[in-house]
Amino acid sequence: MTTNSNKKLTILFCKYKSICEPGVEHAFHIMGHTVDELTEPFRSDFDSGYLEILSSKLIEKNYDFVFSINFQPIISRVCTIFKIPYLCWTVDSPCSTLYSDSIKSPFNRIFIFDKKEYIKFHSYNPKNIFHLPLGCDYDAWNSLKLTENDHQQYDCDISFIGSTYREKCIYNEIEKKIPPYLKGYVDGIIQAQMNVYGYNFIEDSLTKQFCNDFSKFIDCAPPTSEYIEDQRGIIANTFIGEKCTEQERLLTLTNISNHFNIDLYTMSDVSSLPNVHFCGAANSKTMMPKIFKCSKINLNMTSRSIQTGLPLRIFDIMCAGGFCLTNFQAEIPEYFSINEDLVVYDSQQDLLSKISYFLSHEDERKTISQNGQKKVIENYTYEIQLKKMLTICGFIHNNCSL
Repeated sequence: MTTNSNKKLTILFCKYKSICEPGVEHAFHIMGHTVDELTEPFRSDFDSGYLEILSSKLIEKNYDFVFSINFQPIISRVCTIFKIPYLCWTVDSPCSTLYSDSIKSPFNRIFIFDKKEYIKFHSYNPKNIFHLPLGCDYDAWNSLKLTENDHQQYDCDISFIGSTYREKCIYNEIEKKIPPYLKGYVDGIIQAQMNVYGYNFIEDSLTKQFCNDFSKFIDCAPPTSEYIEDQRGIIANTFIGEKCTEQERLLTLTNISNHFNIDLYTMSDVSSLPNVHFCGAANSKTMMPKIFKCSKINLNMTSRSIQTGLPLRIFDIMCAGGFCLTNFQAEIPEYFSINEDLVVYDSQQDLLSKISYFLSHEDERKTISQNGQKKVIENYTYEIQLKKMLTICGFIHNNCSL
């Protein structure tokens, strides 16, 4: 499988409309590789129609490997039958499909962006599961030139682009059904976790008895017998973690809007946030890069289900040359210099203090945003990250550090 760095690869990219797919495909093209797309949707891990279409693709043409964003068991199973490498890169955490027994296939090459999640799953396929931080599409984020109208529309003190998690929080559907002692337990964990940045202890706080009692009100059984059962992990991340994210984002947006002007781009319900400037949804291709560039401060609030890693939003903000103010995540110091490339906060009061400081210190703000953009461009574009991936898999020789 090992080739030289000039080898041009032929790749089948199985897509499902992930926000980062265009950037990843663009990077493959920049590297000189040929990319064919499969955009047919699938309904389940055993969708017979998709199995037939993917199999036909692999029969018709010789591919060096199949690629997708996030791990897809149905793709893994087909690649195992055809004995062709399947490369994937998680962008979501938790990535529930990693619980599928199909992650054990020797033809998988699974790259997980969140180090704690990587540690959790690595033992299931030690030779073929790797940790790789996310990246960004420099060309996309910097191809749009700002106009006077753009400045009129997007210039602001602070912006946040993302969900409040109200519409995503499954826990809200069962909150009124569970008994008070379970609700009190959940509320206590959430309140404690909201005061701690850089360490997620939700899963560690759940006793076996709590999980057994809580599971009576939810469906946390594996979708099929092919999935590993992880009752505690599902409850911690899918239910309590999402509720913690919702509560944290609503609190943070409320606190900021009580003291500063903030533009919120979201499709979520904002009725409980009367002081925010609601701007509707932001198109990721035509609007988001301009918002990042025009905002004095771009806020990142990492979903609590991302335990140590950095979400795409951080890389995208910095790649566009925006100033990034983010909650602390354990992996940040591994890739960036705090207060030089980006700024972090470790409490609500710290957040408000840093907003106040950097709104009034433009030169420092601009220096940090320039440093951050330079660091991302030199180390974390999709092209750079994919070269690392292909090097690990033995497709190319590359000197970039991991």
